[in-house]
Amino acid sequence: MNSDSSVDDSYFDYCPWDFVRRASDEQRAAQAALQKRLTAGGASLGPRTFVSPAAGVFTDVLRLGGNSYIAGHAYVTGEVTTGADCTVNPYATMRGRITLGDGVRIGAHSSLLGFNHGFAPDRPVHRQPLTSKGITVGDDVWIGSNVVVLDGVSIGDHCVVGAGAVVTKDLPPWSVAAGNPARPLRDRRDQGAVGGPVPQGGPKGGLGDAVARFADRARSQAAGLLARGWNGDTGRYSDRPGAPETVRAHCDAVEIADLLLRSHPPQLSPSEHAERLRALQDPTSGLVPELASDGGGPGVLPAPASDGWIDDGTAEYHVLSVGYALDLLESRFAHPVHVVRRMTADRLVARLDSLPWRTRAWSAGAWVDCWATGAHRNLELGAEAGAPGTLEALFGWLGTRVDPWTGMWGEAASPAAGRLQLVNGYYRLTRGSFAQFGLQVPYPERVVDTVLAHGRDPRWFAAGRQNACNVLDVAHPLWLAGQQTRHRAAEARAWAGEQLAQALERWRDGAGFGFGPPGEGGSGPGRDPGLQGTEMWLAIIWLLADLAGVADRLDYRPRGVHRPEAAHSPVSRIPAQPIPIDNSL
Repeated sequence: MNSDSSVDDSYFDYCPWDFVRRASDEQRAAQAALQKRLTAGGASLGPRTFVSPAAGVFTDVLRLGGNSYIAGHAYVTGEVTTGADCTVNPYATMRGRITLGDGVRIGAHSSLLGFNHGFAPDRPVHRQPLTSKGITVGDDVWIGSNVVVLDGVSIGDHCVVGAGAVVTKDLPPWSVAAGNPARPLRDRRDQGAVGGPVPQGGPKGGLGDAVARFADRARSQAAGLLARGWNGDTGRYSDRPGAPETVRAHCDAVEIADLLLRSHPPQLSPSEHAERLRALQDPTSGLVPELASDGGGPGVLPAPASDGWIDDGTAEYHVLSVGYALDLLESRFAHPVHVVRRMTADRLVARLDSLPWRTRAWSAGAWVDCWATGAHRNLELGAEAGAPGTLEALFGWLGTRVDPWTGMWGEAASPAAGRLQLVNGYYRLTRGSFAQFGLQVPYPERVVDTVLAHGRDPRWFAAGRQNACNVLDVAHPLWLAGQQTRHRAAEARAWAGEQLAQALERWRDGAGFGFGPPGEGGSGPGRDPGLQGTEMWLAIIWLLADLAGVADRLDYRPRGVHRPEAAHSPVSRIPAQPIPIDNSL
C-alpha cells in the first residue's frame, strides 16, 4: 500500500492515527522492524497497531490490542495491557500495572501511575519500598489531557475524565468527572452531558461516531461541491449556482479542497489558482477589490481616506481570504499591503480611537483583523509590517483599552442585541491580532464568562436560529481562551457538544452548508447552501469538536483563515509585556 501523500517520519509521532492510511512503504517497513524487536522481547501487538520510535517503551509486559497506538514521547513501563482501539497520545506516561479496556483514549501529557512508594521518616525516600496495586480502566473511557491517575484506582466503563483532573478514588461507570481531587459531576447519559445522551449500548452512535460519519460523508461529496460553484465559461467561482462570481468564492473553494481533499480544487492546477488570485491584487494599495460586475477582472477601489486608508469592507476581508488561500496553494501576495505599510503609528492610534467600538464592535474588530493580517503578510514578504512603531502601537492600544470586566473591547451589552456585537467583534479582533501573532489574550477567565453568557442567548443560539458567524464567534474565543485557562471548561465543552450535534444536521447532500438564518441587518448569504457556508461550518465543526474532545475523528484541521495555530510570531517587534493577563479563578 502506498501513501496518499508523503509525510515526514516525525509526523506520525504526533498524528499516529494517520499511519495506517498515509504511511509510505518505507515507513511501514520501519514500523514492522520496530514491532518485531518488541515482540522478540515478549510484547504482543494486535493488527493495525503503531508504536512511535520516539516513544520510551520499556515494559516487562506489553499487550497492545488491535487498532491501537502509542504516540511519540509517551513513556510506558511496567505491565501494560490494552484492549482494541486504544490511544496513548504524545507525552503521556503509563507506569506500573495498567489495564485498559476497549476504546480508551489517554490524552496528551496525562499520567497513569500504577505504582507507589513509601515516605516513612526512617529512611530516605529513594530507599523506600515500592508497591503496586495497579490501575484498571474500563471500556469506552476518555481521559483528557494533563490528567493524573494514581495507583489503586479503577475507572468504570464509559467514563469521561476532564483535562487536568487528579483521580485519587474509583469512578463509577458513565460518570463525567473533573477537579483535584476528581469527583463525578454528572452521569454521561443525562441530557446535560456533552453531545446529549449516550445510548446504553456504549459508544456506537455517540458524538465521536457522528463526527466521523459526517467527515466521511462530506469528503465523498467535496469534488461535487467544488464543481457546483465553478463556471467553466468564465473560469471563476460563485458561492452557489445563480450567485455572482466573487473573489471570496474562489478562496472558499481552495479552503474546502484543502480541508476535505488535502489538495487544491481540481478545476485548475495549483499554480493557475495562485496566479489568478495574485493578479487581483491592486499594486498601489495592496488590497484586493471585488471582481467587476462583468466578471472580467478586479473592480475599482474607493478613494483613500485622509489617513491613507481605503475603506472597503470586502477588500479588507480579502486580505484574509486571499492571503490564506495563497498559503494553501504554497504562494504569496505579489505586493505588500501598502495601505498597512504606509500607516504611521499616530495615524493608526487615531484610526483605532475613531472606530465604532460602542455601536458596531464587529466592524471595529474586523478593521483590526484586516490591519494586523496585512502586517503579517508584509512581514512574510520581508517588508516592514507598517511604519516604525505601528505594530507596537497596535498591541499597546489593545492592552490599555481592554475592559477588565469582560475581557473585550466595546460596549458590554445592549437591549436590542445583547452581547452580539461585543463577542463577534472580539472574535475578529483577536483572530487577526493575538491569535495570528501567537500572543496570550488578556483576562481569559473574563472572556470565558462573557462568551458563555452570550452563548445562552436564545435569540442567536436556539435550535434553528444559528448562523455561521454567530457560532464561530463564540467557538473561537472559547477555544482561544481555553488554551490559557480551564475556567468553566466543562460548561464550554457542554455548549460545544450541543452546538456540534446541531451543526452536523445542517449538511445538505450535494450542496454542503448554508450560512444560516440571516444575521442582524440581513447580513450573510442566508440559508441556501454554498461555498461560504460550507467553508465556515467545516471550520466551526472542527473548533466545536476540539472543545468537545472529538476533533481527531474528523481527520481534518483548518489551515487557512480559521487555523487554530499562530501564523506569525514576530516577538522582537512586539513589546514584551503589552497586555495585562488575569489568571485568577
